Amino acid sequence: MSRILVVMSLVVLASAVRAQQPGHDACARDVSRLCRAHMNDGDQAVLACLKEHRARLSRACERMLVEHGQ
Repeated sequence: MSRILVVMSLVVLASAVRAQQPGHDACARDVSRLCRAHMNDGDQAVLACLKEHRARLSRACERMLVEHGQ
């Protein structure tokens, strides 16, 4: 679980968002479910994976990506 939170923090940072903002973990479940294989590959790989699976993302994760220009 802590690994997911670390990855999500990196995704948020890659989106130019401070990790302390509300919703920073909106994609944690999606990362775990869809992008587990990329979790050790860095934040850009996880972000690319989320974009690749955009049609399957939760509403909260999709909203976060859109709000941050992804």
